[in-house]
Amino acid sequence: MAYTLTQPLTFDEFITQYSDDFRYELADGELIDLEPTGPHEAVGGKLATQIGIAITNLQLPWFIPRRCLIQPLADVATARRPDIVVLDETMLVNEPLWEREPVITLGRSIKLVVEVVSTNWETDYARKVEEYALLGIPEYWIVDFRGLGGTAFIGKPKQPTFTVCQLDGDEYQPQQYRLGDAIASPLLPTLQLRLDDVLPR
Repeated sequence: MAYTLTQPLTFDEFITQYSDDFRYELADGELIDLEPTGPHEAVGGKLATQIGIAITNLQLPWFIPRRCLIQPLADVATARRPDIVVLDETMLVNEPLWEREPVITLGRSIKLVVEVVSTNWETDYARKVEEYALLGIPEYWIVDFRGLGGTAFIGKPKQPTFTVCQLDGDEYQPQQYRLGDAIASPLLPTLQLRLDDVLPR
């Protein structure tokens, strides 16, 4: 849900006022309420655990920050707050804001972003796909555990869907998984995961 402000926020104003408030992100100067719910957080927490195990097993220099904002384009007042971000710690020395704020501006610092779909599903399936691809993020997962997305994105009949988007050139190639399917991640080949494993109880 977007909030109408008397005037658009700049990226710097958003960082000053809302960087510690997990409920909001910024899109074209507009404050967006991410509408988190308990089930949404349960799915995100379970996924983060599974990703963390895979990173540890592969002995990669990656981690999942507790808080992180992504600035997709320097000239647009947008700040994204994905549900999960996997960062390459060896690349953070190049990040201009990292020492002061947990803000990522360079796509090469990010290995994976995950969005757990809520009622504002259009953004996850459309705009963020473009933004994350432009940044060059190798994988983007869209976890639609309630089957909220439009049929153009998840098909008919609508059902819980886990989409792994792998970057190919400058566009993502999506692969969809349903309940019972083993999810394959080129980025995390040892990952053993099904959508069923992360659903809220």
